[in-house]
Amino acid sequence: MKQVICVHTAMALVEPLTALFKELMPEVNVNHIADSSLIKEVIANNVVTPAVRRRLLSYYNAAADAGADVVFNTCSSVGDVADYGDQYARIPVFRIDRPMAAEAVQNYSRIGVISTLPTTLDPTCRLLRTEAEKAGREVVLVEGLADGAFAAGQSGDGETHDRLIAEAAQRIASQVDMFVLAQGSMARMEQRLSELTGKPVLSSPVLGVKGLRKFLGL
Repeated sequence: MKQVICVHTAMALVEPLTALFKELMPEVNVNHIADSSLIKEVIANNVVTPAVRRRLLSYYNAAADAGADVVFNTCSSVGDVADYGDQYARIPVFRIDRPMAAEAVQNYSRIGVISTLPTTLDPTCRLLRTEAEKAGREVVLVEGLADGAFAAGQSGDGETHDRLIAEAAQRIASQVDMFVLAQGSMARMEQRLSELTGKPVLSSPVLGVKGLRKFLGL
């Protein structure tokens, strides 16, 4: 049986991904490493610090020590570290957001990138540009920051979290053909944003798990 270890910088996706793997890849053994101090340090410094980078790389190799076949990196803010880890860790590191980015650039030219954290915008946009270059596609990226939404979600105010995301999408809707949701924790807004804006919306969890399944040859 293949073993996947998900590495998280917050707790929000642990339960949803456990359920998704059970639904979409039941033949795989899934475990989690979650350290919420990582995203707190990224937010406080507005950048992925060397200490965060070191801890993540240690978690990737800890997953290898635990017998995992692959790491499933679930945080887009640290996507660049995941790319580095994929080259230098002892097992592959698969980004949850890569299949979403690949699908977006393959089908659309003007892409709205919605995020609740400024630290997620840059790595997500870099990933989209990388995937566009690989696909021989030209894309225009329009950023939509839902400022304050992450803090609202962390404090349990889901209504404000969702409202700020909706407002961020509506502000840029006329400039784009579709939206990607930069953080997996925003996936619950996928259908609502599509209804509000009339545009296609992609999020990373389902596409990420399906992409990992293909990567593992299952």
